[in-house]
Amino acid sequence: MNKSLCLIVLYSVCILSKKFNDEEKPAWAKKDIRDFTDADMERLLDQWEEDEEPLPEDELPEHLRKPPSIDMTKLDMSNPETVLQQTKKGQTLMMFVTVANKPQRARTEELTKIWQTGLWSNHIQAERYLIDDDRAIFMFKDGSQAWTAKEYLIEQNELKNVQLESQTYDGKFPDVKNTAVRDEL
Repeated sequence: MNKSLCLIVLYSVCILSKKFNDEEKPAWAKKDIRDFTDADMERLLDQWEEDEEPLPEDELPEHLRKPPSIDMTKLDMSNPETVLQQTKKGQTLMMFVTVANKPQRARTEELTKIWQTGLWSNHIQAERYLIDDDRAIFMFKDGSQAWTAKEYLIEQNELKNVQLESQTYDGKFPDVKNTAVRDEL
């Protein structure tokens, strides 16, 4: 019984499936795939995704997500940092960090790695990218965490400054040598 049902379903699928004749295809679909333009590829992608389910909100790229709603009545407008922190919630944000005393790249790598670990220990997710011998970018997936990270970083030894949203914040101890980092020979 089960095998015959499978055979009937398979047979009906084979009969009902239809290949388009060349005269029924649109002009762009008759071309060789190697001759497709960007517009043809876009049409093909649209046709491919026609019956797809839309992605859930949390899987959409950041630029297609709805921004979180902000209750402006609860914001303290006298404190611009708090307003910026709330408006950047859920958005990617970059912070530029400069290490003091013109260090070598290896020392900058080690210092920023220690700072990144300190941030992670406080549940602040930040990606770190070195861009120069004494500069790095910390990238936050949730931009509202950047202000907490800024407060942590300006307290660190050997930090010259932090740039966040076009504001520069100087480190409190730029000339104090960090003893957790070993000096290379």
